Amino acid sequence: MKVLLTGANGYIGKRLLYLLLERDLEVVCCVRDAGRFNHALVDHPQLTTIEADFLKPDTLNHIPQDIDAAYYLMHAMSVSGNGFEDREKQMAQNFLAIATQRSFEQVIYLGGIANDNELSPHLRSRLNTEKILSRGPYNFTALRAGIIVGSGSGSFEIIRDLVEKLPLMIAPRWLKTKSQPIAVNNILEILDKTLLNKALYNKTFDIAGPEVMSYKEMLLRFARVRGLRRLIVSVPVLTPRLSSYWLYFVTSTSYGLARHLVESMKTEVIAKPNTLTKQLDIELITYEEAVRRAFSRIKQNQLISSWKDAMSSETINKRFEDLVEVPSFGCFKDHRQRPVTHEAAVLNNLWSIGGERGWYYGNWLWKLRGLIDKMVGGVGLRRGRTHPTAINSGDSLDFWRVIVADKTNKRLLLFAEMKLPGDAWLEFKIDKHNVLHQTATFRPKGIWGRLYWLAVWPFHGFVFNGMISGIAQTKSVEPKI
Repeated sequence: MKVLLTGANGYIGKRLLYLLLERDLEVVCCVRDAGRFNHALVDHPQLTTIEADFLKPDTLNHIPQDIDAAYYLMHAMSVSGNGFEDREKQMAQNFLAIATQRSFEQVIYLGGIANDNELSPHLRSRLNTEKILSRGPYNFTALRAGIIVGSGSGSFEIIRDLVEKLPLMIAPRWLKTKSQPIAVNNILEILDKTLLNKALYNKTFDIAGPEVMSYKEMLLRFARVRGLRRLIVSVPVLTPRLSSYWLYFVTSTSYGLARHLVESMKTEVIAKPNTLTKQLDIELITYEEAVRRAFSRIKQNQLISSWKDAMSSETINKRFEDLVEVPSFGCFKDHRQRPVTHEAAVLNNLWSIGGERGWYYGNWLWKLRGLIDKMVGGVGLRRGRTHPTAINSGDSLDFWRVIVADKTNKRLLLFAEMKLPGDAWLEFKIDKHNVLHQTATFRPKGIWGRLYWLAVWPFHGFVFNGMISGIAQTKSVEPKI
């Protein structure tokens, strides 16, 4: 049996892949940029990866003819502004067109619960995508999910940021809106057991956990699991725009995602009763148990996927293969080097950079730069990293994106996703003479880009100098702050 997995680089797609391969299925992972696909199972004999951009119909001919079933897990939430609705509509239409030319037996779509009278743009777009996909000549199964609770999910990480950082929260009054969250484990079980299940053909199901609660209850019960006492005060003066900025500055989320979430939080997300989990013999996990399981994974560094791995709007239209070769013409560069005496230790330092470990010198300046980036609508420094010592191509790393992480060839290349009047790369490489090279490259856009480089150039002398010295150091010392 051959299964097409779209959105294979996404939060759910990365996890679902494990379940599909465990069943000895042949899986075709459909990704926009193969350079980003660094799944642990990439060399599995039953796995094939193809490049297909559903916004570009001419790339879809790579999809094999002999697909039995397909999962549609794509969305365009990373797009700034309101353009995501048009993009999601176009993706769905292009999928429908290519699926009509193939002989899929079933298409499974994961959308969102949409039972309220007034839907947010996010949920409205999900529902519109479902309607488009339902027109195909295949058997269609629509699964409408509530808020997903699991390590690395956007909702989970935002709630975690709020609860762990704020003993007192001044929150909007619609924090009283009811919701029915579902554990990511249950989502994956349902997706797995729905595959080619004829009893579920051409049907729509709401999927949610066993408890209905307000967003305020979710925050307080999360705090209880974490052993924290928190006070939440609801006020009527926080407009959606102010609430979005509040989430954006307090948590690690992007402003675009914060805005979509705030808009959705005004809509009740409660499932219509159905017998799906009974049919599939699935035991629903409670909210608090889902939170405990998520932290168990976090403590064991078993985070398979995270919403933070989604591309920023500044990078989403760039291909990794175009970023691997750092340009030289028309660029400013800052190059420094240090001799290396213990190569393995220095590589471990490089592979631990950012996040909790920091940048080895002037961490307060990096934090200040992250704050400034947040102030102008960038991703900021709070995204951190998924794993403390492992880096893969495609990972987010504070306000950078990992383009190359090649320990064999001793090269780490980062591309800046902060707001800049140009493009920036930061590269580390150990050459055959055991010399560590650190190169910051900036390709300015117009006069503002050139003025920006001149403005920050004085800081490079001690920040970059201190950073390479800290990385080349092989003693176990804490990074300088």
